[in-house]
Amino acid sequence: MIVDASASTRRHQALSDAKGLLAQLFDDAYCLRARLALLTASGAAPKWQVQGLKASASLRDWLDALGAGGGTPLFAALDEATHWLALRQKRFPAEQQRVLLLTDGRLKDAPELVALNCPALLVDIERGPIRLGRAKALAHELNADYRHIDTL
Repeated sequence: MIVDASASTRRHQALSDAKGLLAQLFDDAYCLRARLALLTASGAAPKWQVQGLKASASLRDWLDALGAGGGTPLFAALDEATHWLALRQKRFPAEQQRVLLLTDGRLKDAPELVALNCPALLVDIERGPIRLGRAKALAHELNADYRHIDTL
């Protein structure tokens, strides 16, 4: 799971809505005893919150404290996640992996991206009267399914 918590996600309660979706996902993962990896993209560099651990109540504390700010190191987060997934697939070949990416798509100069090596869903959290729609193009480049948060 990669969460874009850059300053632009503060606009029009985009991050607040994403937090509601994440709370439900954490609850579902806890009930299923699923393992999660959670990477936050904000500030100067992405930051791992958990890596391959079973969902727990501590994720609620992290979610409550999550705020938006700084830049959008989303491309660095995607690189980090791609490397982590490759290592995880070697170590646990029977494990089913999926990537969930929450972003508003408000990014500068995208490098050439490599498709993710597992099923992925990009949830577009862009809000407001003027939407750039960049998240849909990003989903296409990553070979990820695309949904706007309003449709979930």
